[in-house]
Amino acid sequence: MSNNIIVIGSSNVDFFMKMVRLPKLGETVTDCTFKQVFGGKGANQAVGAARAGGEVTFVNCVGDDQFADLMIDNFKKDGINTEYIFREKDIASGAALIMIDSQGNNYLSVAPGANYRLKKPHIDKAKNVIDDAAIVLLQYEVLPETLEYIIEVCHSLEKKVMLNLAPARPINEEYLKKISILVVNEVEAEFLTGQSVSSAEDVEKAASALLAKGIETVIITLGKEGSYVATADVRKKIPAFKVEARDTTAAGDVYCGTLCVALVEGKSLYEAVRFAGAASAISVTRLGAQPSAPTREEIVNFLENADQYEN
Repeated sequence: MSNNIIVIGSSNVDFFMKMVRLPKLGETVTDCTFKQVFGGKGANQAVGAARAGGEVTFVNCVGDDQFADLMIDNFKKDGINTEYIFREKDIASGAALIMIDSQGNNYLSVAPGANYRLKKPHIDKAKNVIDDAAIVLLQYEVLPETLEYIIEVCHSLEKKVMLNLAPARPINEEYLKKISILVVNEVEAEFLTGQSVSSAEDVEKAASALLAKGIETVIITLGKEGSYVATADVRKKIPAFKVEARDTTAAGDVYCGTLCVALVEGKSLYEAVRFAGAASAISVTRLGAQPSAPTREEIVNFLENADQYEN
């Protein structure tokens, strides 16, 4: 049986400033540190999964600018199959502007660029590799109609789909029924359910409401509080590891990518969430999106010494 993880979605060039505090409206904050790295939720998920030991294929569109070759070469360095990364003409690759303060809080804006060129013809070209997938991982930095088509294709091929509904955007509930695993944070859970998610009781109610929509497994990530996991048979909060956060930019993406790796390897849902939580904890101690994703060895070593990071 294939262990191939197919990540379909976005890639960006990230331009970020590290600063003591985030500016107020109209304010200029100086004495910052600038860095250019690669990001995008889909790309971050793919890199996170690959470094954690996954066999990964990334389906994506890049532009015809100076960053396209650099991004593809970067994926190849992590052993990611780039055969289904499509080069689009007369458009820039996706880009993000990020400001990060000393506590790891951030402002983030994104120009989709070539990411919005990913459409039905590209997905059709990738059907053979999707058909060979153990799991397909999605986020929402593509066009709504593209996301819906991907879900339909995966459903017709009887493929397990994990959707990280980030950023939070409207989605027809008919498509949610075709999702095997939904990963959302409190904000995204509130967006989907229309109810406040600010207490432990709220989290439980939101998870139940999402399960009622026909989703098999719901995972609500709670930042430093951990994750709440819900299935037909399980309701469990799994604590986070205690670390000092420097940059939370790609923590959710790393979490989802590594979660896929653990599940494909046959780990239990509890073990998989712990594995993903460890990877995410490591990532927030580092600057940058893809540069923050840990290796398999780092995750294993972290878990072997987990006692010192327990809340």
